[in-house]
Amino acid sequence: MIALFASVILRYSLWRGANALVAAVTTLLAVGASSMHFLARPHLFTLLLLPLCLWVVEADRRVRTRWLWGLIPVTALWTNLHGGFVIFLGLLGILVLAYGIEVALGLPRWPQIRRYSTLLAGCSLASLVNPYGIQLHVHIYEYLRADWIKKVVQEFQAPTFRDEGQYQYEVLLLAGLIAIGFLVRRRLFAEALWVLFLGHSSLISVRHAPLYATVAGPLIACEISEWWRAGAAGRKKSSALRILYQLGADLSPGFRRTSVWPAMLILALVALDAPLNWPRDFPSQAFPTAMVHRHADLITAGRLLTPDQWGDYVIYTFYPRQKVYVDGRSDFYGEKLGMEYLHLLQGAYDWKAIVDRNGFNVALLPVDWPLASMLKLDPSWQVVQDDTKVILFQRLRRQTPRN
Repeated sequence: MIALFASVILRYSLWRGANALVAAVTTLLAVGASSMHFLARPHLFTLLLLPLCLWVVEADRRVRTRWLWGLIPVTALWTNLHGGFVIFLGLLGILVLAYGIEVALGLPRWPQIRRYSTLLAGCSLASLVNPYGIQLHVHIYEYLRADWIKKVVQEFQAPTFRDEGQYQYEVLLLAGLIAIGFLVRRRLFAEALWVLFLGHSSLISVRHAPLYATVAGPLIACEISEWWRAGAAGRKKSSALRILYQLGADLSPGFRRTSVWPAMLILALVALDAPLNWPRDFPSQAFPTAMVHRHADLITAGRLLTPDQWGDYVIYTFYPRQKVYVDGRSDFYGEKLGMEYLHLLQGAYDWKAIVDRNGFNVALLPVDWPLASMLKLDPSWQVVQDDTKVILFQRLRRQTPRN
């Protein structure tokens, strides 16, 4: 799915008219900026479906097609795969707003307003076809506006620009802000508003950075290609600027071809399972895989306290034997438990009361958690193993006082 996502971004950029060299660079940046969400989780469906659905909408804006109405059942499917369908509905709403701006400027856009308003209404109704109906939408709204989620979940916080993926997102963000002015000058109001809306969203919550890169990447590629084309047009045929531009134009047909050979290569790699030693477990760099397996009996027999991300791994490893205090599905735990977990994470004043109330007798923690230091000093807890990255505690049985 990640490979399909990258291919769609590249082909969508070329379809919009981007030079092949520019499209390749912006696609690499968009893929790099999206890599924070390259996990085996349902949001991969949103990364793939968002550019595909926008591509269909953009094709219909050029030449009307009945394929547009296929987006209604696609939205129903999308809703049952991942909550990111709301972004598509939001972008459709922005498209209708953009046509409203054009009407205010005296342009005849009422047919487009009616057409895409109908599409928005149809897709919105289709999103109700899920096991929870409108309650799904209420849940998403409450989840996204909850302050405690922003405190507990890092991806709901502002970007820090401290890793390679976020640097690539930063390049696209700056390029997108510059491109907005040129898009407005060409009266591409919908595209300008898409970049502005998703850029703003990504600065509030880094989890929206991949969505920004997905939508803005092809638009930026087209704008840069237009600037390059205009600059190369006045140069001599022997100039490097013009030669490179022509090279990109010549590469475009090859980039648009589809081949079965990549699929055959993937099948061959799958067939070579043993020699390639495919991973069988979570990455040990991010999860305490060795310690969990070494002390499986202790962990499964106790009431375990562990971070939400490691809780995911414990469920994966021991389901259905082991239950956890929290896991990565933070939206289902609610504010009360979320704030309680935050207090534990920070080693707040009431951490002992929370531990006692939940009856924890095993704790698997990162060594740099404040709570880990506190448990080391607590005589009722003993260290089972400490590998300098992960520390496992066991609570000692309370001694009955003698008369």
